[in-house]
Amino acid sequence: MVADAADRALTLWANGDTRVRQWEKAPGHPVCEADLEIDAMLRAELGAIDPEAGWLSEETADSAHRLGLSRVWVVDPIDGTRDYLRGRRGWAVSVALVEDGAVRLGVLAAPARNELWVAQAGQGATRNGKALRSSARTMLPGARVPADTLPRGDRDLIAVGRPNSIALRMAMVAADDADLVATMRWGNEWDVAAAALIVDEAGGIVTDALGVPLSFNQPRPVAPGLLCAAPGIHAAARERLVPRAREWLGSD
Repeated sequence: MVADAADRALTLWANGDTRVRQWEKAPGHPVCEADLEIDAMLRAELGAIDPEAGWLSEETADSAHRLGLSRVWVVDPIDGTRDYLRGRRGWAVSVALVEDGAVRLGVLAAPARNELWVAQAGQGATRNGKALRSSARTMLPGARVPADTLPRGDRDLIAVGRPNSIALRMAMVAADDADLVATMRWGNEWDVAAAALIVDEAGGIVTDALGVPLSFNQPRPVAPGLLCAAPGIHAAARERLVPRAREWLGSD
C-alpha cells in the first residue's frame, strides 16, 4: 500500500510543475494538497492493517494517545516537498512501524526515481529487491556527502548529488552511494525513522548529532540533528560534528 500511495503522489506530480495547490504551513515550510491526500490515504490503509497501532505524521496533528501504545506508524507522506513542488525527483513517501521505541519496518517509495527501499529488523535492507551494504570506508577525508556545497571546515569531503528528501540522502549511505549525512536541521521522527532502519540493516550507523542512538515515539518526536555514516567513519564524523552540535544547541 505504500507503493500505491506513492503512485498516487506521482500522478499529482509533473516534471517542472505540479498540479496541486501549495502553501506554507510555517515560513520556509511548504506543504501541498498531495501531502494531505497521501497522508489520509496512508492513515486509512495502515490503520486497517494494524488498528491497534498509533499514528505520528508530519501532516497530522499529534496526540499524546500514541505514547501509551506499543506500536506506532511514523509517516512522512511526501519527504522532500520542495523537490516535489519544483518537479524534481528527490522526494519519497516514508513509512515506518515503530514498536517499543525501535523501528521494526521501514519503507521508502520514490516513484519518480523508480526506487522502492524496504527494511525489516533483523532481515536486511533492499532497494528494488537488491540487498544493500553500506560503504567499507575507514577514512573520513574523501567521504562522499550529499550536498550542494560544503562548509569551509569540510572541504576534505566530496559533495555528491543531493535529493531534497533527507530520507533518500540517508538511504544513499545504505546503498554505498554516499558515506556520510550530517546535519543539525533534521531530526523529526517522521523524516528519519524508515531510513534509519534501512541504514542500520545495511550495516551503517545512525545517531543524533551528539552521537546518541535514536529512540522513537518520544513525547517530543524530534532529535538534536542527525549523523548517518558508514560504520568505519562514524566515530571520526562524530568527533568532528559534536562540538558544532553543542555550540548550536548551546550546551556544554
